[in-house]
Amino acid sequence: MPSWDHSQYLKFADERTRAARELLVRVPVPKAGRVIDLGCGPGNSTALLRERWPEARLTGVDSSREMLERARNDYPGIEWCEADATTYVAGEPVDVLFANALLQWLPEHARLVPALFEQVAPGGALAFQVPDNFDQPSHRLMRQTEGPWSKRTAGVRAASPVERAAVYYDLVAQRARSVDIWQITYEHVMADAAAIVDWVKGTGLRPFLEALDADERPAFLDAYTRGIDAAYPPRADGKRLFSFPRLFVVAVRAG
Repeated sequence: MPSWDHSQYLKFADERTRAARELLVRVPVPKAGRVIDLGCGPGNSTALLRERWPEARLTGVDSSREMLERARNDYPGIEWCEADATTYVAGEPVDVLFANALLQWLPEHARLVPALFEQVAPGGALAFQVPDNFDQPSHRLMRQTEGPWSKRTAGVRAASPVERAAVYYDLVAQRARSVDIWQITYEHVMADAAAIVDWVKGTGLRPFLEALDADERPAFLDAYTRGIDAAYPPRADGKRLFSFPRLFVVAVRAG
């Protein structure tokens, strides 16, 4: 996992939180006593869960100490836990296990997703959302922007763990009372190519930048920005449309 800068991530907090809101509204759990936000980041999604289930015991879990420090500062009334999402176990049945834009960073979904669903109580829900943009220009260019750095960037996130919707259905269907799966491609209106680069610097671009020497980063970012400028051309008003596909899954546990 890359290191995280909560300030960079939250530059586009409204846009990032929108997907969490649209995932949450489809979770059919009217009352919840135990709620986990897995991969909570700086707490923007966890705050939505607190609004939805104000009486629940709510825990935000993340592996980034920097993100959790921001979360504790902004939302002091919530329980926060530093832990690896691939091995975290709640210790008791969970009414809602929520993971917004987390699983794309984690391997072995064929093992991980059933393991997460196993922690959900009967009638509870596993709800997750993943960016499905590995083959979009923004992410292809991270891997394909050529220069003296190419050998180092070639091995960074060379494959995506994100599966097709049908695969996730099969992973949960036999233990589920209902499964809701949908896809959305957001068209984010961005001021210019530099704004798109600023967005991905908070997430997908971070491991690529960390793989480079400090003196290489400016040249890489310049070349990458030129690629983004060509891939997302100006619209009629000069702004850019940043296409961003996401996959959503809400599975309610049978029982």
